[in-house]
Amino acid sequence: MQKPTLALSQLSQIRKYLHAHPELSGQEYKTAAFVKNELLPLKPDVLWEEVGETGIVVTFKGLTERPHLLFRGDMDALPIEEANTFDHKSIYKGVSHKCGHDGHTTVLLGLAKYLAEEKLRDCTVSLLFQPSEENGAGAKKVLADARFAGLQPDYVFAFHNLPGYALGEIVYKAGPFTAAVRSLIIKLKGKTAHAAEPQNGINPALAIARIIQYCDPLNNNNPTREDFTIVTPIHLQMGEKAYGISAGYGEVHLTLRTWTESQMRKLVEQIQSAAKQVAQQFQLGIDFGWTDPFEANFNDEEAVDFIKKAAKNNQYAQTVLDTPISWGEDFGAISQQFIGAMFGIGSGEDCPPLHHEDYDFPDKILEVGINMFKEIIQEIAKNKSL
Repeated sequence: MQKPTLALSQLSQIRKYLHAHPELSGQEYKTAAFVKNELLPLKPDVLWEEVGETGIVVTFKGLTERPHLLFRGDMDALPIEEANTFDHKSIYKGVSHKCGHDGHTTVLLGLAKYLAEEKLRDCTVSLLFQPSEENGAGAKKVLADARFAGLQPDYVFAFHNLPGYALGEIVYKAGPFTAAVRSLIIKLKGKTAHAAEPQNGINPALAIARIIQYCDPLNNNNPTREDFTIVTPIHLQMGEKAYGISAGYGEVHLTLRTWTESQMRKLVEQIQSAAKQVAQQFQLGIDFGWTDPFEANFNDEEAVDFIKKAAKNNQYAQTVLDTPISWGEDFGAISQQFIGAMFGIGSGEDCPPLHHEDYDFPDKILEVGINMFKEIIQEIAKNKSL
C-alpha cells in the first residue's frame, strides 16, 4: 500500500481548517481562495479559477495527453447549526460541513501534492474542486463553462464518505449508484373571495388534495426494482392566516426519486399531466417550478473495474451494493456525460449520518481517498493507451 505524500497530521490540519470555515453553495469564495493558495506552490500546468462561478480546476500533464483522468471533490457546506463542541467547530452560526465536503476537498489537495512530486508519465490528470453540490447546481455550471467544455476527460471519478459502513471500506456497484432526484413545485392559481362567500372565488384546496392522492400510489419504494419510485410531499402552501378570506392560491412541493433518468422523465410527465387535468377540472391556472435537481450517477463497468483493482492493491475491504443509494449526488451530471464512476468510503458503522448536526468527517479515511485515487491513476496509465 502506498502512503500519501502528506502525513495524516498535515491532512487533518487542512481538513479541520476547512471544517471551521464552511461556506454555502455558490458562496465558496474563501474556500476557493484557500484551495488556490494550497495549489499555487505545486505549480500545476493549468490552474483555472471561477469555474462554474466559484470552482477551481488544475491539470498536471504527463508525457502523454491521453488518457486524461478527472477527479472531483466538492467544497460547499450546509445550512445546519453544528452541535459539536470540538476545537475545529464551525465559526459561522447555522452553517457547517455536515456532508464531509471538507474531507473530499482535502483528499484532492493531498492528491495534488502527490501529482506535483511524482511527475506523471503515461497520462494527464485534472482535479475539479466543485462548488454548489448540495443544491444540485454546481456540476451543470461547471459543465457549461467554456474552459471545462474543452477538457473532455476520458475517465471521471469521485467518492463520497458513507456512514454506516466500516471505516475505510470501499463501496461500489456498476450501473446506477445514486438516485435521480428533483423537487417539483406545483403552483395553482385561483381567485380569492370572502370566506363567507367561497362560491365567488376559486379555492385550490380540493385540487391540492387530489394531486397528493394521485401521487401516493406512484410510490414504489422497493430498491430492488428498476421502476423504484419515491414521491414525497414536503411542503404545502395555501392562503394566509386570515380567517375571513377563502384562499385563491396554493402550492404543492414534491421531491421525486428514481434510479434512472428515463424513469424520472416518465414520472415527471405523469405528475404534470395529472396536475394539469386537476387544475382544469377546478378551473385553476397552473405553473411548475423546479429546485435541487440531481441526475442519477451512472457507474461505467470498466471504471468500476479500476476501482476494484485500486481497492485490492491497497488491501482495502470491499462491498458491492445490491441496490443504488437513494440520495442524490451532483456528480451524476458529470457521470452522465463521461465514462467514470463514483464509489463510497466507509466512515464508520457508528458515524452519525450525513446532514446530522453531530456529523464530522473522519480524518482516518483521508489517506484511503488519496490512495484509492493514486491507484486508479496507476491502473489506468498502465492498462490504457488512447
